[in-house]
Amino acid sequence: MSTFDDHPSTWTFLTHHARVLVEIARDPQVRLRDIAASIGITERTAQNIVRDLYEAGYLTRTRIGRRNHYSLNLEQHFRYPTEAGLPVRLLIDVFTQHDLSTAQASDAPPAS
Repeated sequence: MSTFDDHPSTWTFLTHHARVLVEIARDPQVRLRDIAASIGITERTAQNIVRDLYEAGYLTRTRIGRRNHYSLNLEQHFRYPTEAGLPVRLLIDVFTQHDLSTAQASDAPPAS
């Protein structure tokens, strides 16, 4: 008989769509292969998710040379009915503030 601890759960709170959006917020010029590697998905999956986000109005793409530059529509609302009145800016702010806090902590001089 197997116990619950033998099979740790692999679920997470954020979907791949949310993670892709956060990666683009962190670097608007990020490459799809870098998004895929960071999140642990295939490049094709990252491409499909970016297309979904584009078609739903969460981002726009501008081609600059051989690269894309992304702009987020942070006022676009979440899709699920219970959060539909809230802008995705709230999610992005949580992670960008976390990034700032982490960077500031690593730049701080060591405590005496």
